[in-house]
Amino acid sequence: MARPLHRLRLTLVAALVLALAGCVSGSPAAGDDPKQSGDAYSGEIEWWTINLQKNYGPDIQKWIDAYQKEHPKVSIKWVDVPGQDITTKLLAAIASGKVPDVVNFTSATAGLFGGSMADLNGLFSAEDVAAYLPNLAEPLVADGKRIAIPWYNGGTSLAFYNKDLLAKAGFDPASPPKTYDEALALATKYHQATGKSATNFMAYSSVVQADGIPLLSEDGKTAAFNTPKTLALLEKFKPLYTSGVIAPGSLGENPRELPQSLENKLIAFNPAAVSSSLLNVEKNAPAVYSSIVVGPPVTGSDGKFYMPGQQVMGIPAKSDNQAAAAAWLKYVAAPEQQLALCKLVPIYPSSVKALADPFFTDISGTTPADQARKILIDTFKQSVDASMGSGNDEQLRQLFDDQVRAYMSGTKTAKQALDDAEKAWNDTLAKGK
Repeated sequence: MARPLHRLRLTLVAALVLALAGCVSGSPAAGDDPKQSGDAYSGEIEWWTINLQKNYGPDIQKWIDAYQKEHPKVSIKWVDVPGQDITTKLLAAIASGKVPDVVNFTSATAGLFGGSMADLNGLFSAEDVAAYLPNLAEPLVADGKRIAIPWYNGGTSLAFYNKDLLAKAGFDPASPPKTYDEALALATKYHQATGKSATNFMAYSSVVQADGIPLLSEDGKTAAFNTPKTLALLEKFKPLYTSGVIAPGSLGENPRELPQSLENKLIAFNPAAVSSSLLNVEKNAPAVYSSIVVGPPVTGSDGKFYMPGQQVMGIPAKSDNQAAAAAWLKYVAAPEQQLALCKLVPIYPSSVKALADPFFTDISGTTPADQARKILIDTFKQSVDASMGSGNDEQLRQLFDDQVRAYMSGTKTAKQALDDAEKAWNDTLAKGK
């Protein structure tokens, strides 16, 4: 049987990571430091982004044109890379020594690329760094080295409730669930009232992490999740899945293609969903959209709001024009550019100043989208980047979630699933060192 495309991509990336491990770990070897121009406003700057040119090309090109007009000795070469290709393309560039000068990657891959990035502490002042939200900027420092600057993100998760369906369970739109237990209680009540599945909420790695359970050891070398608390959490979800309170399709691998969804009304709520999924409801099921009540995501025992990750930018250590690269990075990540980008697409800035703009603070609408933006802003400064910094976050989460599926479907015990997930993580982490 052919493997799903995203599984094959993960395998290829993992193989390339191992093949190039010696090229991307640690600092550049002595004698390999590129000769720097030292001029912040001259030379060509190759700038890589992820999935922006197709939909926002003309808008971003205006930034480039304005910058080049102000600094005529600078030439910006913009290269936009498909999201699924950025890891392999950047790994190959680092291995060849032919790197971009400024590169957009994700916080989930910061651990993979950190050793190959320049230390921005030498290019950004403390005042420069203070322009970004501390909860987004601080995770991008490893062993005192600032490997990247935060750019933009999709915000934390949100909760979406179909108030019409949930009326049968006595749902109060003004007082939605706040915790895992409250969400599962609402799901049970809805199932008892209707005989139908209530939600796709499942104890995957993100849910375990948001319950205050460390996934990795402090040194990042071994799995840390195989604990009685994790076992108890999985065992809490199992009878709800078996009885149909949690939808059978929740074990699907692609959250965008689950057979039971808010759009088709085969579930009544999702207590912790990617914020952008509201756009799918609005587009595909307008009648359902009008019934949606938005709330903060439910939280586990630590009460924190987790952000799936963020888009960041760094300067490869092998760039030979780091001064000019830093000047361009500061410009493109400035509040004005961040705000302009946020007005084009429903994303959120890392800039303190941009977040204080009336566009984010003066939200008076009553649509689900308006509710979502307001809640995201209210929770934003308390959000936590869920990236683990392993350099291989996506594959590790896939390995864990596969074992959860095995347990929920009855092919393994909870203990066996956690033991197997722990071994898979430790083997993968050991190969990547």
